[in-house]
Amino acid sequence: MIRIEAQLVRLRTLIARHARPDETTAIGGVLLSSADTTGEPRASTTGTVFALIAQGAKRLAIGDRVYDYRAGQYLVASVDLPITGHFSQASRREPALGFGLALRPATIASLLLEPGPSASSRSRTAAAPPGLGVADAGPELLDAVIRMLALLDAPGDRAVLAPMLEREILWRLITGPLGSSIRQIGLADSSMTQISRAVRWITEHYAQPFRVEDLARSCGMSTSAFHRKFHSVTTLSPIQFQKQIRLQKSRLLLMTGADDVSTVGYQVGYDSSSQFNREYSRQFGLPPGRDAARLRTTERPARPDR
Repeated sequence: MIRIEAQLVRLRTLIARHARPDETTAIGGVLLSSADTTGEPRASTTGTVFALIAQGAKRLAIGDRVYDYRAGQYLVASVDLPITGHFSQASRREPALGFGLALRPATIASLLLEPGPSASSRSRTAAAPPGLGVADAGPELLDAVIRMLALLDAPGDRAVLAPMLEREILWRLITGPLGSSIRQIGLADSSMTQISRAVRWITEHYAQPFRVEDLARSCGMSTSAFHRKFHSVTTLSPIQFQKQIRLQKSRLLLMTGADDVSTVGYQVGYDSSSQFNREYSRQFGLPPGRDAARLRTTERPARPDR
């Protein structure tokens, strides 16, 4: 515990020094965040990412499921999911500080070829692990993250050492408590990869109606198996998932003020204005017109929340 506390202090120092408003860094795939207010929950998508909290706390929700994680804990999003999220603990005195790493399937796949503790878990299991998970970070994982961030102060070493440290971080994740989700990302024909393809299709064609049977067939599954695995990964049914995407897209469109409420509802796939108003109000707490007016006075569209 003492070692982990000392590592978190070091991590906070590095993040506070290098965090930018756009969260990017000089190391590809590495993101740093700093927030001195909690703010209200914002709709976004997760991306496929490993996100570690060094200070403060964060809350993400998808459907009825809520994920809380705080300093010394991390979240793995192994599928790009629609969520609402915000820092639940942050202040000017102690800002929320976070580290993120994009999860690249090719790099993970290469690690699954290495001998080691993960070898017995490489099978393309029929079970699909959840798309989101939270766990405690061990000292070895924290040490690898610290050394990755230290490269921001050593530009001459980045090109050689950053890829090596990315592999080390991923190896710690693969052999850690959320390893099953990480491994599935690297398996080309895993259940999670199949569900990820369906998620991507719905996200790209959110305004179009679809038959779940057809989507299941495109993934090589029966309809019942597809329903079961889709819900296991996303916590939502395919139709509920589409509705989440539609409502998020509509909120972003309304924030820009380019079209009226009825037009936006039609653009995202709603044939009924009353249904759009009802589902929007249930999701965001206000009718679309009032919510958009409030958002335009208090917020600007932001990058995806992690």
